[in-house]
Amino acid sequence: MPVTNFDLKDKYRYQNGFDSYLESEAVSGALPIGHNSPQKPPLGLYAEKLSGTAFTAPRHENKQSWLYRILPSCSHPPFVEATPSKGQERVLEQSPSKLHYIPNQLRWDPFDHESDTDFVSGLRLVAGAGDPTLKQGLGMYVYAAGKSMDPQSAFYSADGDLLIVAQDGVLDIRTEFGWLLVRPLEIAVIPRGVRYQVLLPSGPVRGYALELYQGHFQLPELGPIGSNGLANARDFQAPVACFSEDHGSIALDGPNSYTITAKFNNTLFETKQPHTPFDVVAWHGNYYPYKYDLGRFNTIGSISFDHPDPSIFTVLSAPSDHAGTAIADFVIFPPRWLVGEDTFRPPWYHRNTMSEFMGLITGAYDAKKGGKGGFVPGGASLHNVMSGHGPDAASYEGARNAELKPQKVGEGSCAFMFESCLMVGVTDWGLKTCQKVQEDYNEHSWGGVKVHWKGMAEGEKGRRAFEGYFG
Repeated sequence: MPVTNFDLKDKYRYQNGFDSYLESEAVSGALPIGHNSPQKPPLGLYAEKLSGTAFTAPRHENKQSWLYRILPSCSHPPFVEATPSKGQERVLEQSPSKLHYIPNQLRWDPFDHESDTDFVSGLRLVAGAGDPTLKQGLGMYVYAAGKSMDPQSAFYSADGDLLIVAQDGVLDIRTEFGWLLVRPLEIAVIPRGVRYQVLLPSGPVRGYALELYQGHFQLPELGPIGSNGLANARDFQAPVACFSEDHGSIALDGPNSYTITAKFNNTLFETKQPHTPFDVVAWHGNYYPYKYDLGRFNTIGSISFDHPDPSIFTVLSAPSDHAGTAIADFVIFPPRWLVGEDTFRPPWYHRNTMSEFMGLITGAYDAKKGGKGGFVPGGASLHNVMSGHGPDAASYEGARNAELKPQKVGEGSCAFMFESCLMVGVTDWGLKTCQKVQEDYNEHSWGGVKVHWKGMAEGEKGRRAFEGYFG
């Protein structure tokens, strides 16, 4: 069905559209008319510009928003390096010298739930590439939290845009722009620099995230598909303005204390301010957080023969400077019909110039067995540059011998992939500390692959050998 039937119904209103120029005001008349920074903005507010690209970026790439708030975001004491929470020491580090670049195929059992962490302290860097100080590369995370962030706190990352893939549990995300309710089978993107707070209305949560150090996500080009299909722009949802009043008569005088945590070059810094960071009464622009229901993805595939390249399942793409090559693609494998004739229908065996990090949100993936030691919800796999991968032995035999009638696969399931043109290194936490790596992954998946080669007749062997020697 084109819309996911969520157990927890949404309680917020949204604006619809991807990369649209939107505006919202929580109090009528808060937005200035006709210009952005009047001498005295309406209602005694401050005008603050939030730039997601250089001022002179081409118009079709330019990202910016104007915020109209009670106090400007610069009104705080200096940041100091934060003391890491227990278990989070060095989990965000990503210098090339501290990552493990290995060709082995990796798979992880489901990552643990946590009871004493919030969203920020529950972030764990599993793998990555590049350098946020150069605005190049990406980081691949899992998160697990057992409690909401403190109601008088906020977090932002100066390192990049964060794509959140909810796997278990609901995220109630308050941003400077308004609220997003993000449930399993939904994703959210929080742009670089946007302050937010994550609450847990249904208890503990677990999921995945990708931080994009360069550029921004966009919808993939559709080419000969036409003007509709895959993720449609109208199905992306952005918040409406919502604000709190908690401040004194000046910026450094107020009744309460709010902790602002900044992620800056994969290091956490903190400051405390006596006024709420969620005081944006109105905003307009095209640089804002958004969410998307994966159930609305219009899956396209072959209706004749052969399995298409998985790029046909791309939801969002962050292009590199080389056309058709992505720093990061977000790809999903949702429920879909398979009808190919004389076709091996699961994904084929493959070696790829791209790195592929996969996770399972719910259900079972048609090319991998589930169960103990298998590919299960909350777990993950990484097939790095040119590391061979493909269906495990049992899945291959099942598909090789299946009756080829129209078949719907993945009912109640959704797997995803972070794909990157970069060679990805694995952190100490991802390779060792988490203790979730399946040491028998290769043997479990491909050790039992059968030899179906039937051989050649003696005469044919001789002829082929002769041609090979003199040809």
